Amino acid sequence: MKVTVSWTGEGMALRGTGGSSGQTVVMDAAPEHGGQNLGARPSEVLLMGMAGCTALDVLSILKKKRLSLDSFAIDVEAERAAEHPKVFTAATLIYRLNGPELPEEQVKHAIELSLSKYCGMVNTLKKAMPISYCYEINGKRSPVTPAP
Repeated sequence: MKVTVSWTGEGMALRGTGGSSGQTVVMDAAPEHGGQNLGARPSEVLLMGMAGCTALDVLSILKKKRLSLDSFAIDVEAERAAEHPKVFTAATLIYRLNGPELPEEQVKHAIELSLSKYCGMVNTLKKAMPISYCYEINGKRSPVTPAP
């Protein structure tokens, strides 16, 4: 896999381009760091990538189980070190699902398959920090649990 990150020529703005997809992501620094807030921070993109990776897995698994969704989102709440390098020290993935018939055990199984077997981003980042998860099905929330 290959990606390219290029300076746009404006302030601190960057454009990341996927080698396979050709799609772009704009990143920028905060104004207090010389940026113009033209894009997401690279640290936000990292967390978005992790959430996106597991989201695609869960959507695929639920589709195979023939479960339909009205809405689906994942929030990531991450903690960072106070001093440089401000590495991530922990993260919690909060899966939010809404739909007419979503059996809890099947949703939990789909999430755990992603976290333990399929999602390369989560499994890479689990080596650097503890990752936990919980899920909310039609507003009913599960307890927070360490990722398998």
